[in-house]
Amino acid sequence: MAALNLLMRYLTVLMLSRLSEWFWNERLWFPGGLGWADLEDHDGITYSKPADLWVTLPIALAFLIIRQIFERTVAIRMAGALGVKEKIRVRAEHNPTLESFFRTTNKNPKQSEIESLGKKTGYSERQIHRWFRRRRNQERPNQMKKFKEASWRFTFYLLAFIAGLAALIDKPWFYEMKEMWTGFPMLELLPSQFWYYMIELGFYMSLLFSVASDVKRKDFKEQIVHHVATILLISFSWCVNYIRAGTLIMLVHDASDYLLESAKMFNYAGWRKACNYIFIVFAVVFMITRLVIFPFWILHCTWVYPVTIYPPFFGYYFFNGLLFVLQCLHIFWAVLILRMAVKFLPGNVSQPTQTLLGWIFCFGNSCTIVL
Repeated sequence: MAALNLLMRYLTVLMLSRLSEWFWNERLWFPGGLGWADLEDHDGITYSKPADLWVTLPIALAFLIIRQIFERTVAIRMAGALGVKEKIRVRAEHNPTLESFFRTTNKNPKQSEIESLGKKTGYSERQIHRWFRRRRNQERPNQMKKFKEASWRFTFYLLAFIAGLAALIDKPWFYEMKEMWTGFPMLELLPSQFWYYMIELGFYMSLLFSVASDVKRKDFKEQIVHHVATILLISFSWCVNYIRAGTLIMLVHDASDYLLESAKMFNYAGWRKACNYIFIVFAVVFMITRLVIFPFWILHCTWVYPVTIYPPFFGYYFFNGLLFVLQCLHIFWAVLILRMAVKFLPGNVSQPTQTLLGWIFCFGNSCTIVL
């Protein structure tokens, strides 16, 4: 038995070693003739390295802690300043039979189930309907929780956009995107790029860690896909030194995120007109950045231009394949945004903002794609 266990451990180590060797194969991630040796630091010049990504774990943990402090202090004061009011909900009276059914069977019982519950509890159908309605309302997140989440994301996205703009405004590839490939893959890592990457990646890892406890949106599955795709793209672009392209993509996506979150904040506070107008501005910025700049400038420069410099390779297809998936998501969200933006153009701003909230929740965090 001991010999068998030792053999299994050896085979496992061998398999993992072979898998790691295949995964980090230079032919997968670099053009022919280039590889990891080209990214070795020399003469005071530093390059991005996969090992740097471990820094994001403590950053993600720090974000989780900072968020708790922010929501209990700053967000509460912001809510008070904007006049966020919480509706008082009538709680369902305690009933073990109905509570057990609600938790384990169905939150919206059918007619036959209501009749059966009536016999067990002695309640009338009307009383059972009322109990389940009140009990479902208790499960819904309150306005204050929604506001605190939106204010946290608004604060980060706004600061991230300002920081990203400051880090890129003086770079040549900000104005001439072909410059992002000049000298590739030997692109020197600047301190501003390092922290821009680490903080963005750490933030999205913290969102992935907290998604289960956050307000459940209708697009919960899309949020998970978004967070995973974001983390994969940021990590991959870092490992193979696509940092110039990565910083541009992050900046483009950060440009509209804070507008969406601010619209949510004003909606929760009951500032209807402010919410409507900010949403229209958000829609315009979203269309320009996600449907014009991203596909026709950045994606064109990552898909078309590189093949004029070197033959396509697996990393080239992998990187652009994920970007194309994101572009498809952009189009999907753009349709939803346009439907709502038309309703809230000047002359239509008096329509019920509850409809706006429903559509905002429909794509929720998914509009916060970074990479």
